Amino acid sequence: CYPWHTDAMALDVVDLRSFYATPLGRVARRFIGDIVAERWNNVTGLSVLGVGFATPWLDRFREKAVRVIAFMPAEQGVVNWPVDGGISSTALVDCTMMPLPDACIDRILVVHALEVSDSPHEMLAEIWRILTPGGRMLLVAPNRRSVWARLDTTPFGQGQPYSRGQLRALLREAQFSPIFEGSALYVAPFRRPSLLRLASAFEKIGEKLGLPGAGVHVIEATKQVYRL
Repeated sequence: CYPWHTDAMALDVVDLRSFYATPLGRVARRFIGDIVAERWNNVTGLSVLGVGFATPWLDRFREKAVRVIAFMPAEQGVVNWPVDGGISSTALVDCTMMPLPDACIDRILVVHALEVSDSPHEMLAEIWRILTPGGRMLLVAPNRRSVWARLDTTPFGQGQPYSRGQLRALLREAQFSPIFEGSALYVAPFRRPSLLRLASAFEKIGEKLGLPGAGVHVIEATKQVYRL
């Protein structure tokens, strides 16, 4: 277990980094990463931003994207990234007031952010502001029907889990149009090696059958170019 800092509805960056270094964390990183790679298989010439704790999935974009940066919420804390040395591409920010001009980012990956935000509507409005017209956001959020959301031994058990309908409503209010809805983490969040060895089989079966208990929703949405 990790001492998740839930009093302020925020995740601690050190705990997050520690989780993704565990066997269970590596499983979560791989299955979420499979969807990220499938949806964003070509970012050549684009700018990519991670919001929350998205660095486990940003390395794949560094070679082809024009720039890749990571914004971490002030309540969460910040760590240097990339880890291979050089200038850090991370910054500590208020996710409702990001230090970027309008319409400057093509792709935004949001992980471990929405569910712990005190102002989810304002955060999505800010993401809308900095996205280019037609830009895309890939949102990962805990599924309220999953075992992952009911146990506090992983970061997906913290904050406010969502149903898919709730996420659609939030996105609609923020003037986003969903273009893809998926799920990941069908395996239960237990650390037994025997269970983790079967994780790939669980994931394939759950995805094929569309089972309702996946750990996270993964929704891709585009920025509408008008606002009501």
